[in-house]
Parts: sequence; C-alpha cells; structure tokens
Amino acid sequence: MKAFGFDVRWKVAQPYVTVEDYRKAALKRLPPFVRGYLDGGAEDLVTLNENRDAFLRWSLKSKVLTATGTPDISTAAVGQNLSLPILLAPTGFSGLYRWESDIAAARAAEKRGTRLIASTVSSWSLEEIAQATTQDHCIQLYPREGDFAARLMKRAWDAGYRSLFLTVDSPVLGNRENERRKGMSMPLVLTPWRMLEMAAHPRWLYETLRYRRVSARNLVSGSSFSDAAESFKIHARELVQSTLSWDDFSWMRDHWKGRIYLKGVVDADDARTAVALGADGVVVSNHGGRQLDFAQSTLAALPPIAAAVGGRAEILLDGGVRRGTDVIKAIALGANAVLIGRPFLYGLTVAGQPGIEHVLDIFRSEITRALTLMGVRSIRELDASWLIDRRDFSAKDDSQHTPLSLASSLEAHTQHEPKTIRA
Repeated sequence: MKAFGFDVRWKVAQPYVTVEDYRKAALKRLPPFVRGYLDGGAEDLVTLNENRDAFLRWSLKSKVLTATGTPDISTAAVGQNLSLPILLAPTGFSGLYRWESDIAAARAAEKRGTRLIASTVSSWSLEEIAQATTQDHCIQLYPREGDFAARLMKRAWDAGYRSLFLTVDSPVLGNRENERRKGMSMPLVLTPWRMLEMAAHPRWLYETLRYRRVSARNLVSGSSFSDAAESFKIHARELVQSTLSWDDFSWMRDHWKGRIYLKGVVDADDARTAVALGADGVVVSNHGGRQLDFAQSTLAALPPIAAAVGGRAEILLDGGVRRGTDVIKAIALGANAVLIGRPFLYGLTVAGQPGIEHVLDIFRSEITRALTLMGVRSIRELDASWLIDRRDFSAKDDSQHTPLSLASSLEAHTQHEPKTIRA
C-alpha cells in the first residue's frame, strides 16, 4: 500500500534462508535449560567448535565450461537409494523441542527422499514411528548383550527396521557443564526462577503440558513427568555402560539379521576392526562434541578412516555440518553421506515437519548450486582432488604479505571475541 508517498509492504513472516537463521529462531523459542541441551557440548566446547571449524581448512576447486547441467546429488546408503546425501541423526528426548518430534522428522525425511535414524530414547516409540511412515527407517541402539538388547532388537525388526546403528562413544555421559548450569536434569528441579523461565515461553509450555512427549517411549509406556524421569534412569543404568567391549558388538551382529553400523568411531584402527567383525558401515562421530572434549574433529578423522576401510563398508559422518559445502567436503574426503542432528532440530523447533523439510531443502539447494559452480556433474565424481588445503597457502608464500594460516586466523578471532558456541 501507499503511505506518505512510499510503497509499504508488511512483513508477514520471518524469512529463514540458512540453517543459522533457523538456529537463532529456535533458541528464542525454548527455555534456557532446553536451549542448553540442544546447543551445548562437553566442558570447554573445544570439540564442538572444532567440528565446525574443521570445514574451514578446505577450499573447493572449480572448473568452467563443463556443461554440468543439474548435478546428480543422489546416493546409496543404509540399503536405500536416497535423493539427498543426508540422513537425520538419532536425537534423544526430541519431544523437549516440539511435541511432534520423531514423527515429524521421519515424515519430513521421507518427503525429501531420505531417512531418519530413530533414537533408542525417542519421544515416540519405534512402533509409532513405523506406523506413521511408509518407508524403512533405521534404529539406533547401544551395544550390549542380554534380554534388554534382545527385546529392543526384536521390537525394531518386527516393526520393519532393517538398519541398526550402535552408538559406541558413550561409556559414560559427557561432562556437559552448560546443561548443569541451566538446570537440565532428570528429574527436573522446578525452582521459582525456572518456572518463570518456562512461563516466558507459553507456547512451548502449553504444548509440553498438553502432549507430554518428554519421556523415552521405547523404555516406558507412560507420558507423565515421573515416567520421563524413570526413562532417563533406565537410559543411564541400561544403555550407558563402561564395561562394553567388541564382544558385545559381535553378539549384536550375530543376533541382528539386517545391516549394522557402528556410530561414534574416530580411530582408523577401530573402523578396521568394526568392518572385520561384520559392520556394514561406520559413522565417524564424536557425539557432536557432547562426550569427550578435545576429541578430534570428525572431518579431520575422516580421511584416515576412509583409507582404513578402503571401500569395504559405508562411511557416514556427523558433527558440524551446517552448509551444503560441508556435505560436499565430507563426501570428497571419503564419506558416502552425512548425518545432521541439530540442524533438523532447529527446523523442528521453529515449524515442526515443514521446518525440517525446509532445512533439507536449504541443504539440497546449497549442494546443487555449489556443485554447479564447481563444474561437478554428480557427487559420485567427488574425491580429494576437488579440495584445496588452505594451509598450503601460507607454506608456499614467504612474502611479507603471506596470508594468515587457518589456525592463526582462528587464534586471532578468539583473541578479539569471547568464546561462544558456534552452530
């Protein structure tokens, strides 16, 4: 409309153009203790930040006049043909962010040509997720022997899951200090201040109280907050074990009829052992920087693992993936596909299933555009020859105008800015 001679257009919706846009919006919608659970990490957040920073090491090679057309970004992973080289990672207690949680994630993944890896401690049971979808998804468990694991595996198989992901990087829970400062605990201690924090987010509070999707529904049948506390105790008692060994993995390999993956591998020898013992693939992961601080970033760990596996098994990567160019770099260094956790949770928090779909659309658009600009016809063409190590810039230029190395740039950055959690 016209006002005072100007063309005035009302802004009716917040535009979300990047994953970071969704991140900023999501954190505003959550009370501090949930925010800390979503976006935090272990101790000094070194590994959490380095997962992201590792992608800065690499530049992309680009070639012109290659008649690229529209690049093919499809891939094969988890026994499926995927139209997008991205899977949705297992994320526990995701009903804390929005009640639709795992159902919304599984449906969004299907609509965008990929799959969800459902968590053992999902807010919807594995049967509910299977009944709400039409495709075979994947299930994540923790390696152990005995009736507890056997029951969960049988339930998963009977519900139609054919790929099993074993999370092996959690012999104890990481020291997530920010979660403790914000009061993220089970049972939740409701102080007057924390109640005010929740009241300041009325939509979150209303949906949490109405739908009660905060317990791990594979471990308990109820939906009360006491059930949520009980499921957290079962998780700590039955699933987080420091006595687990390769024998436990071998037992589960023998008792699972489908595909099996080891999630949480950052050591090449471990990857080699996993494949020798029958793993169909490994996930190069450090739990998103939430377990061992100062653990190696996943992208840095990827090339030695790819060399050790030598094409004998699938390699997936998670940790720090926020851009389509991150996906390209991971595939060029040896991954078949990547997993995203926090990015789709940001979309879930903001807009439910449509938000997750849009996050996947953002990745698809960024990957396709970048490959076109690089002159790559298909992600299957990618290898390390498409990457340029930025550290070589300073090594080859000894003039007084030598560019800062990546490490120096990051050091200079941290000297002038306070340490923050990067998305």
